[in-house]
Amino acid sequence: MKKWFSIFAVLLLTVALYPSMYRADAKNDEKQKIELWNAVKPLETTVVFLNTGAHPDDERSDFLAYLSRGLGVKTSSLIANRGEGGQNEIGQELDNALGIIRTREMIEAAKVTGVKAYHLSETTDDPIYDFGFSKTPEETLEKWGESVVYERFIRFIRTYQPDIVMPSFRDVDTQHGHHRTMTILSLRAFEDAADPAVFPEQLESGLQPWQVKKLYLPAETEVQTSTAIEIGHIDPIYQQSYPQIGEQSRYLHKSQGMGKDIPVEPRTVNLELVESIYSEKADDELFKGVPYHFGEWANILPHEEQELAASLKALQSSLEKAVHAYPHHDQVLKTVHEALVALKTAQLQTEGSKLEEAIKNELLHKMMIKEEQLNIASLAASQLEVKTNVETPALTRGGETVVTVTVKNNGNAALEHLSVELDAPANWDVKGEKDEGLLETGQERNWEFNVKVPNDASYSHAYDAPLIQAKLSYQFEKTTAQHRFIPTETVAVLPALSLTVNPDNIVVNTIDVPDKIPVAVEVKNNQIGAAKASIQLQVPDGWTLAQEQIDVEFEKHREEKEVVFTVKPPADIKAGTFSIEAIAIVDDVVQKDTIQEISYDHIGTFYFAYPAKVNVVAFDLKIPKHLKIGYIDSGFDKVAESLELAGFDITSLTESDLTNDLSKYDTIIVGIRAYLSREDLLKNNEKLLEYVKDGGHVVMQYHKPADKWDTKKTAPYKLEIGNPSIRWRVTDEESAVEILQPEHPLFHYPNEITEADWSGWVQERGLYFPMDWDDNYETFVSIADPNEEPFTGGILLAKYGKGTYLYTNLVWYRQIQSQVPGGYRIFTNLISYGSHDS
Repeated sequence: MKKWFSIFAVLLLTVALYPSMYRADAKNDEKQKIELWNAVKPLETTVVFLNTGAHPDDERSDFLAYLSRGLGVKTSSLIANRGEGGQNEIGQELDNALGIIRTREMIEAAKVTGVKAYHLSETTDDPIYDFGFSKTPEETLEKWGESVVYERFIRFIRTYQPDIVMPSFRDVDTQHGHHRTMTILSLRAFEDAADPAVFPEQLESGLQPWQVKKLYLPAETEVQTSTAIEIGHIDPIYQQSYPQIGEQSRYLHKSQGMGKDIPVEPRTVNLELVESIYSEKADDELFKGVPYHFGEWANILPHEEQELAASLKALQSSLEKAVHAYPHHDQVLKTVHEALVALKTAQLQTEGSKLEEAIKNELLHKMMIKEEQLNIASLAASQLEVKTNVETPALTRGGETVVTVTVKNNGNAALEHLSVELDAPANWDVKGEKDEGLLETGQERNWEFNVKVPNDASYSHAYDAPLIQAKLSYQFEKTTAQHRFIPTETVAVLPALSLTVNPDNIVVNTIDVPDKIPVAVEVKNNQIGAAKASIQLQVPDGWTLAQEQIDVEFEKHREEKEVVFTVKPPADIKAGTFSIEAIAIVDDVVQKDTIQEISYDHIGTFYFAYPAKVNVVAFDLKIPKHLKIGYIDSGFDKVAESLELAGFDITSLTESDLTNDLSKYDTIIVGIRAYLSREDLLKNNEKLLEYVKDGGHVVMQYHKPADKWDTKKTAPYKLEIGNPSIRWRVTDEESAVEILQPEHPLFHYPNEITEADWSGWVQERGLYFPMDWDDNYETFVSIADPNEEPFTGGILLAKYGKGTYLYTNLVWYRQIQSQVPGGYRIFTNLISYGSHDS
C-alpha cells in the first residue's frame, strides 16, 4: 500500500509540475526561434541603411526596428556625442560619467532593434562633446571643431558604406543645434564621401571613395512626403508591432526616463527623398533603384561577367534556401554552410573579375557582410551554448586571472574541429590549450586559460574595445564557421589602488576662513591579496597639513579603508581657485586616480578614471546667521551637499519630515524635478503651501512640464512651464542679464550682487522658462540668447499668506556643483529672502 501511495504521489507531483515545466520549455523554445529568425532574416538582402543623429536616443527606433527586424536590412545608427551634457534620471552621475551610461544604454537599446550603434566621439572630453543645448549649427561646429567632426564623419561613411542615409531630424530652427549639425553633415557627405579630393589621406590609409545612393529626411508635411511606409502592423515572429519593439528599446535609455507602453495601431513613416544617384525621383519607393540582393546585382553586371552573374544568382538562391529552412535548426545549419561555400565561390570570382574597381570593392564589401551574417546564422542554428567566465575581471598591472570558456552542444548535429582560443592584447601572457576536437550533440567541454597582465599594460577606458574575447571555430560538412564571445563581466586594467576624495569640491569663504578642513581619502585595493601604501595630500603653497602621510595596509582584494587629513588654508587667503591632490605610493610607484565604478543592471559595470583631487574655490560669501534650511532632495542634484559644505545649516527632508512640523525651517528648497522623483512631495504639496501661507519661504528649482507639474495646483498661483521646451531656454551661459528691480533685497541681502556674479557660468543660463504666470508673481531678471526675445520668468517671487514662494528655472545646480562663485552668492540671496529683515 505504501509503495502504491508513493508512486501515486510521484505521479501527482509530475502532473502538478508539468504545466510549469512545459511553459518554461515553451518559453525557451520560443526564444531560440526568435534568435534563429534574427540570424537568418538578414540573409535576404544586401541593402545597408544608416540613421544619423547627435545624441544617444536620437535613433528613430520604430523605423529602424521595421528595417532591421522586419526586413533584415543591415541597419546602424551613427551618433555624434555621448550625451554628456544631459540630465540623469537614475543617479547622480553627470558629464563624462553620464556619457558612459548613455553610451552603454544606446548599445543595449540597439540590440533590441537589431541595430549597431556607433559614435563619432572617441573618448571622454572628446572635442565632439555634448556641451549642452545649442540653438545653431554654427555654434555646434565651432565648439566641436568642424574639420574634426567632418573628417570622422566622412571616414565612417567610407568605412561603413551605406546605400541609404537618413538623418533623424531636419535642419530647421525649431531643432537642437546638434541635431541640425548632423543633418547638414549628412547632406554634405552625400557628394563629398565620393570625392577622392576630400580628405585624400583617408584613401592613402586604404579607404575608397563611397557614393551613398539615396538620402532621405523625415517629412513633416504632405508636400514634403515622397515615400510613405506603414510600420504599425504586428510582426508575426515577434508578436509586436515595430513601434512597440522600438519602445521596448527606448526603455533601456533609463537615464533619460524613456520608453512607454503603446497599443498596436497604424503608424506611417513619411520620408522626403532629397538626394539620389538615380535620375527619377517621382513615385519613389525606399529601395527603388538600389540592388536589394545578389540576384539583382547579377542583373546589372556587364554582359562579359555572366559567369559571375550566375554565381551571384546561385549565392542568392542558397541564402534564400537558408531563410526558408526556418524554424528548423538542423535544416538552417545545413543550408547556411552550403551558402558559405557558394559565397566563397562568388568572392573568388569577383576578385578575379574585370569589373570597375568601385563596383568590385562594393560587391566584396557586401560579401564580407554576408559572411559575418552567415557565421551568426550558423551559431544560432547549431544551438551552441557558450559561456565565458573571468575569475577576476578587475585586473591590475602584473595581475593574473583565469578565463574559463564552456561550450555545450544543445543541437542535433556534431561539430568537428571545434576549438577555442583567447584573444587578448598582443603583449599579454595567455597560456591555454587550443585543443581542437569533435563536440557531439549534448556534449559539454571546458577550455581554461591563464592570463597575466604585463607591468606596462595601459589602464582601461570605458569606451575601449573588450580586452578579452573568446574565439571559437568549428566545421560542419567541411565548412568552417567562426565566432567571437565577450565575457559578461567588463574586463578592465585598473591602478593598484583607487583614491576617492571627500569632499571633491570645497568652498573657502574668505569672510570666515576655517581653521581646519577635513579631507577624507577612501582607498580601495584593486590588487589580489595584501598591499601596503602611503597616502599623501599635495596642497597649494601657503596651506598646511596636520599629517604629512598616512600609511595603510590591506589584507584582501577590493578591501576599502578611509584616512582623514586635516588641511588648513592660510588666514589671508585671496579669492581664486586651488587644487588639493591625493596620491598613493605603492612599491615606489605613484598612483593618483579616482576610479569611479558605474554599475547598473541594464548596462553592466564600467570604470571611469579621473584625477583624485579636491577642487577648491575661495570667494567672499555672506551667510545669514541662524538660517535653517530644509532641502527636498530629488536625487538629480547635489546642491544640498554643496551648500552644507559651504557652511549652511541644511537638513535633507525625508517623507516623514514632510508630514511633520515644517515651521522650524526658515527656508525650504526643492531640488530640480523633485515632483517627478518624490511621490511623497506630491502627496504633501498642500502642506508645503500651508508652510508658505504660515510665513515660510520656499525656493522651487526648475521642473519640466511632464514632471507631474500641475499648472494650477502645484504652486500657490498659476505657473505654466514653457512647452515645447526647446523654445524656452537660454543656452548662452554668458548671455547678458538685465536686473528688472535693481533695488530689491534679492540683489542686496546678504550679498551685494554685481555684474561679476553673472560671469563664469557654465553650460547655460536657464532651462524650461515659465511661459505664463499669475499677476501675483514679480519678475526680476530679463535674459535672452543673441538675437532672441528675452525671458523675464527666470526668477519669480510671490507673496502667499504670511510667506513667500520663489520659482527659479536658472540652472543653479550646475553653477553650484561647478563652484561658480556668482552662482553661490545669488542663490544664497534667493534662499535667504525669508530672513532678509531679521
